[in-house]
Order: sequence, then structure tokens, then C-alpha cells
Amino acid sequence: MSAHDSPVPSPFAGLGRGLDRAVTRGMNTVTGGAIAPYQSAIVRIGFSLTWLLFLLREFPHRVELYGPDAPWSWDLAKQLVAGNHAFTVLLWTDSRGWFEIVYAFAIVASVMLLLGWRTRTASVLFMIGVLSLQNRSIFEGDGGDNVIHLMAIYLVFTRCGTVWSLDRRLAVRRAAKAAKAADVGKATEAGADPVGIALWTVFGVALLAASLAGKLSTGWALLFWAFWLIQAVWWAVLRVAPGEPRTVLDIIADIVHNGAMLVIVVEVCLIYSTAGWYKIQGGAWQDGTALYYPLHLDDFSPWPALSHTLAGNDLAVMLITYGTVIVQVAFPFTLFNRRVKNVLLVAMMLEHASIAVVLGLPFFSLAMIAADAVFLPTGFLVWAADRLLRRLRPGGGRPAAVVHEQRAAGSEQGVRPAGPADPAVGPPPTGAVT
Repeated sequence: MSAHDSPVPSPFAGLGRGLDRAVTRGMNTVTGGAIAPYQSAIVRIGFSLTWLLFLLREFPHRVELYGPDAPWSWDLAKQLVAGNHAFTVLLWTDSRGWFEIVYAFAIVASVMLLLGWRTRTASVLFMIGVLSLQNRSIFEGDGGDNVIHLMAIYLVFTRCGTVWSLDRRLAVRRAAKAAKAADVGKATEAGADPVGIALWTVFGVALLAASLAGKLSTGWALLFWAFWLIQAVWWAVLRVAPGEPRTVLDIIADIVHNGAMLVIVVEVCLIYSTAGWYKIQGGAWQDGTALYYPLHLDDFSPWPALSHTLAGNDLAVMLITYGTVIVQVAFPFTLFNRRVKNVLLVAMMLEHASIAVVLGLPFFSLAMIAADAVFLPTGFLVWAADRLLRRLRPGGGRPAAVVHEQRAAGSEQGVRPAGPADPAVGPPPTGAVT
């Protein structure tokens, strides 16, 4: 047989093996740990802080916004919710006392989530507070409320308290206490969590009362009961079977977390892409004059002199107008190039900071910056946290974790502490009922 008669290698040779390796890497990534723990933590802190500041800022006007004196009356809200089936506990009664309780509840839930105390429970309570107030008066807000609305739901399914939380700090202390007790030969009771059990019991009673009173729709009742039962199962497995069953539950929690983080990333990309493409269709955005008009509206001119000076600069107006469209349309595509993505990310955050000052929309800007934070590099977040800790604790700063890849905090592949365990970083808390 001549050389010309030898078989030609198939271009598909090795494709199956390559596909198998890719699938294996993907499965290991999805099930091997909670992806982007620092990003989920900064999103948690950002949105809970934004909502908390909004509630405190509007505290003197709360009754006119969401209470009995709101322009969108209780009866109108009742009719709307009956049609769209939105969730809000404010429509359970039109009592002024009930409104004050719900408003205070929303503030407390925001503080809990901000600090990362009982994060699993706090995320559910935070969602209840956000949905209850926003669905009571849907015409209040400036756009940022829609982002908070969505993120409050998504955060429930994330493990956003694995780092930078009181849960993490308390878990480190419990582990150290257990290790010390083991060294001296004392027995420790695994899974003991009286505070968590008390919270679980109280909210179970409240959920039962709401269900029996018919205040919850079937869908929301099933969702809340599922959350409540999952907490019980988690605690029971930790106490009775902390080995393989606990590992399985951790894998399931990681998969749910990773899916929720993917949804958050896609949601932010959709926000920017839809905003950008809709702007392209507008004549004022096409001719570069769109920024000029809001700068002359009294409602969006907290600093009239600044607004008029900027509006009087035609070149600046045109550059900002076109730049906004370009950044918003291009950003989702830059996720494939880390350096370009980081440049546009900084540009968008600066843009939102400018909107807060020039147009007087601080909470909208904070909400969008918190959403943008999901794309911040892990190395930058760890570095920034380390610098902040050193400033807050002069002379007592500890070395931060060295992050080798986007993995769950504390996993062997993801975080390798450079020194003693720091409560601010490290593996996720374990054992808490709530």
C-alpha cells in the first residue's frame, strides 16, 4: 500500500474524550463548592445596606409611601394584588399598628442580612420585608426598587453568608471551642443551637397562624413551609448523621447557590443589554442629546448649578450620552474578556455614582452598584477587605486568604489560608438551624 492509500485521520478524533473532560470539569465546578462566595457576600451586603438606608431615609414619610395615608389606597392595592397575586403582608389588615410592625420588621431583617447573622433565615425575612412594602405601593420607587425586588428573591437561594458575616465568625469560634474541648477530653454536643431552634419555633408558629387564617396563597404557603422544613432537615442531619448525608446536603446547597448566582449574572446582563438596545431606538440617544433633558428637570436637579453647567457643555453631553449606550450594549459581550470587562465595570460604577450626585438618585445608584459587584474580581474583593480590616483594627490586621480560583471559601481547591483562620474569610458556617 502506498503512502497515498493510508487512511486520513478523522478531524473528530479525540472529540469524545475532550467532551468527557469538559463535562467532568463542569460537574466538578457545579458540585465541588459554592462558586463566588465573595461576590455573593458583597451582593448581600450591598442590597441589604441599600434597602436599609432607604427605609431609614424615608422613615418620616413611611406612612405616605406605604402606609394608610399612601396615595395608592389600601383598597386599590387590594384589588391589584387580587389580580397579579403578588405577595405582601401589609394587605392582611389596614391597621396602622400592623403597618408599623411590618416596617420595623423590614428594618430588622435588613440589619440581620447586612451583618450576616442567621443568614439563611435573614434572607427569607429580608425578601418578605422587601416584597411586602414594594407590592403595597408599586408606583413608588425610581427603578432601583425593581432590582432590589429581584435580588431579594435570588439571595434566598444563595449561600451568601459563607464569608464576611457574623455566621462565619461565630462558626470559627464554635470550631475553636470544640477543638479545645476535644484536646482536654471533654465531650461536646454537636448541633446544639438553642437560638436557632427558638427562631425556628417562633417563625413556625407564625407561619402556621398565617396559613390557618388563609392569609397565604397556596404557592407562597408551600414555598415558606418548604423553607421551614429544610431548616429542620438541615439541623437534624447535622445532629444525627453528620457524615455522608451532610455531604449530600452540602452538594445540593452548592448546586442551588451556583444556579442562583448564574441567574443574578444573567439578570444584570439583561438589565444592561435591554436598557442599551432600547436607548439605541430613541431619537435623543441617536443624536447625542438625551442627557440634556433630565438635567433641566427640577425633580432631577439636586444641584441646579452643577446640572446647568454640565448641560451647557455640548461635547460632554454628547460623549456621556453615546458612552452610556456603548457601555450598556457592550458589557454582556465583554464577559469573555476579563480585562475589558473590568474596565467597563469601573466605567459603569462611576456612571452610577455620577447619577447619584448629578440626578439625585442615590438609592437607584447604590442598587445598581451592588448588582455590578457580582462581576468584581475575587482578588480585588479579598484585597479590599484586607485593607479595610487593617484600617478598622490598626496593628491587628491578619493576612487575608490567598484565592487561587473561584471556589467555595475553605474548599481545598479554592482558598488556602496564608496564616491562622480569620473569621472574615474561610469556610462556610455549619450547624446553624437558621
